[in-house]
Amino acid sequence: MSRLFYRQSAGNDWNKALPVGNGRLGGMVFGGTDQEKIQLNEDSLWYGGPMYRINQDARHNLGRVRELILDGHISEAEELLLHSFTGVPQSERTYSTLGELNIYYKTGQGEWSDYERELDLENAVARVRKRKNDVTYREEIFVSAPDDLMVIMLSTDEEIPFDVDVNFGRKTFYDGAYHDRDTVYTLGSMAGEDYRFASGLTSFHMGGEVECIGENLICRQVCKVCLLFTAYTTFRAADPVSEVKKTLNNARGKSYCDLLTGHTNDYRSLFGRTKLNLNSDPDMDLVPTDERLRLLNGENPDTGLIKTYFDFGRYLLISSSREGTLPANLQGIWNGSMDPPWGSKFTININTEMNYWPAEMLGLGSCHLPLFDLMKRMCANGQRTAKDMYNCRGTVAHHNTDMWGDTAPQDAWIPATYWVMGMAWLCTHIWKHYQYTLDANFLEDMYPVLKESVLFFHDFLFEKDGELILCPSLSPENSYRLQNGETGHLCYNSAMDMQILRDLFSDYLKAAEIMEETDEEFIAKTEEFLSKLPPIRVGKYGQVMEWPEDYEELEPGHRHISQLYALFPSDQIRADDPDKTLFEAAKATLERRLHYGGGHTGWSRAWIMNLYARLRDAEKFEEHLIAILKRSTLDNLFDNHPPFQIDGNFGAISAIGEALFYDACGKVVLLPALPESFGEGSITGLRAKGGAEYDLHFKNGKLIMFAVRADLADYRAVVNYREKEFILDMKRGEEAGFEIYED
Repeated sequence: MSRLFYRQSAGNDWNKALPVGNGRLGGMVFGGTDQEKIQLNEDSLWYGGPMYRINQDARHNLGRVRELILDGHISEAEELLLHSFTGVPQSERTYSTLGELNIYYKTGQGEWSDYERELDLENAVARVRKRKNDVTYREEIFVSAPDDLMVIMLSTDEEIPFDVDVNFGRKTFYDGAYHDRDTVYTLGSMAGEDYRFASGLTSFHMGGEVECIGENLICRQVCKVCLLFTAYTTFRAADPVSEVKKTLNNARGKSYCDLLTGHTNDYRSLFGRTKLNLNSDPDMDLVPTDERLRLLNGENPDTGLIKTYFDFGRYLLISSSREGTLPANLQGIWNGSMDPPWGSKFTININTEMNYWPAEMLGLGSCHLPLFDLMKRMCANGQRTAKDMYNCRGTVAHHNTDMWGDTAPQDAWIPATYWVMGMAWLCTHIWKHYQYTLDANFLEDMYPVLKESVLFFHDFLFEKDGELILCPSLSPENSYRLQNGETGHLCYNSAMDMQILRDLFSDYLKAAEIMEETDEEFIAKTEEFLSKLPPIRVGKYGQVMEWPEDYEELEPGHRHISQLYALFPSDQIRADDPDKTLFEAAKATLERRLHYGGGHTGWSRAWIMNLYARLRDAEKFEEHLIAILKRSTLDNLFDNHPPFQIDGNFGAISAIGEALFYDACGKVVLLPALPESFGEGSITGLRAKGGAEYDLHFKNGKLIMFAVRADLADYRAVVNYREKEFILDMKRGEEAGFEIYED
C-alpha cells in the first residue's frame, strides 16, 4: 500500500500534519492524543472582494518608460515605473485559513501507547491509532468530493464507549455561532455583508448521546461517532447557511460505509489512471516516512520512498484542484494562516503553471480545468487592464492573480511586478490541454481567451530598426549589472518573454486552423509577428542569453532559470535538433546556475529536474531528485521553498514523468533519462499528445516492453528508444504491444 506513516503526532508543527482535501475543502490532520486538531480551509475563503486597482498614470507614462529603457537610462525608467504603474492599492486579495476543528478525548489518567498515524494515498484517507488504558482509539478522516464535506469517524477497537467534546474555532473575522437540535453553525464575513461564509458541524453515532451546547458537540458514552463538517462562502452560494444545511442533511441520510465508498470510488477513478511501480526493499516499508527521508542518500536512493513521493504529488493535485473548484494556489488549498506567505495567491510567473505541469501526462487533465475557469474570469479584468494601463486591446495579466482574477500589477517590486506575460504563459496551457484531450468543445470555449491574449501583443509590440520590441520587459525576479556598476531589472525583449510569445503565437495559429478562424487579417498579422520574433541567442559563457544584451548577472545562481523556458516547459530547444548549438547552450546555462548555488528553493530544484530530463541526463536528474527530497522536503513530504509551497511537489512529479517519457506531439522518446536506481519497474497510464496512452516496463535499466492504446482518436507517432524506432499508425480503439530485446 502506498502511504505516509509516523510513530508520533505532529505536535504543534503544521509542517508535520497530514493534508486531506476534495479540491474545495481541505484539512491538515495533526493526529494529537488527548486533543486532535484539524486545521481547515475552504478554497474561496479570501479576504475581501474584487477591486479595481489600475494606476491611472500608467498609460500616460508608458511612452516615456520605453524611451528611457531603450536609451539605457534604466534607473530612471524603474523609478518612473514604480510610481506610475504600481497598483492602487499595491496588493491583491489574500487567501485565509478557515479555522480549526478540535476533538478533546475524555480518557482520564494514563499514558498513550501504540501510536501510529498514516495517510493512505490509494484511498485518500488519514488514519490515527492510539491506545490508552487498554482501549485502542481510531480515527478515519477524509474529505469527500461527491458529498462535498469532511467526514471523521471516531471509534474504539474494543467497542468500549468513550467521551469526546468537539468544536470549531476561528480567531478573527468570526461573527458568531448558534446551534439547532443537532448541528453547530458558525458565521463570519471577509468584506462586510458582501462576502460571507458559514460552516456546520454535525454527527451521527452508535450508542450514547450527542448534544449541542454552545459551540460544542458533546458526545457521551458513544461506541462510534461520525462527525460531518462543511463550509461555504458567498462566492458559490448566495445563502451559505442554507447550502451548509443541505449538504449536511444529505450526508446524514447515508451510512458511514456509503460515504466512504462514494469517496474512495470517486478518488480512485483519478488516482488509478497512472501507476508507477519500482522494485524496492520491502523492509523499508516498515520504516516511518520521516525516518526514510533522513536515511535517504545517493547510496540509498530508496525507490519505495520515491514511488510514495510520486503518488503523494498526484494525491495533492487531486485533493486541491477538482473540476468546479478554484485552482491550486501557492499552497494548494492548505494554509494555516490569516496572513500567509505571498498571500498564498496564484503566482503566474512560474508557480501556478508548475502546479499543472504533470496534470496532462499523468492522466489528471480534469484537475487542470479549474485553471481555465480562473483564466476566463481574468480575461475580462485583463481587457480593462490592457485598455486602462497600456491603451491596448486584448487581455493582459501581470505576475500574480487572486480568486477574483485580478490582473493589475501586484506589489511594488521592480524585478517581478511589471511583467506583462502572466496571461500569455497561462494561455499556453490551453493548447497543451487540447493536445492531450482533443476536446473541441473545450478549445472553442477557451479560444476567445487565447485570441484576446494575442490581440494584446498585436497592440503592445512595436517595431524599431526592423525588430519587434516588447518593452518594458524583464526576466522574472532576476537582475543584471551594467558595465558602470549600475544594477538593472527592466529591459526590452527578455529571452523568456520572446520564448513565451513564440509559443503563444504558434498555439494560436494552430487553434485558429481548428476553429476555422475567418479573420484572415488577424491570422496574417500573427504569422508576421511570429516570423519577426528575435531568435534565442548564445552569450559569452556559451549560455542562453537571458536579456537582449549579454549582461553580467547580479546573482548567477538565481532560483529562476527563465531563459530555459524554451527547453522546458516548452520544446523550442530539443535534444534531436540537428544543430546542437542551443541544446549545448542550455546545458551550459544550467551548469552555470548550479555552479553558483542554483536550486536552493524547492520549486527551483523541481524545475532543474525537468530540465535535466529534457537534457536526457539520467545521472543529474537522479542527483537532483535525491536533493529535493533531502534538502527541500518537509516531514509530511510537502515541498519547502522555504516556507511550504506546493509547486515543488507538482514540478518534481512532472520531472519523474519527463524522465520516463518525452512527447513532442508525434515524436516520442521512451525512458530518455531513466535513473540507474529505478532498475526494475513500470509506469502505466501515461497520456500522450494526440489521444493515446502508454505503458512502459523496464528491467536492469532497460526497456523490455511497451504498449500503446489509441483511445481518443486515430494515432500516429514515431517512437524512439535508444537506437530503435517504431512507426505507429493506429486506428481509434486499437492497442499494440512491443517487446524490446537488448543486444
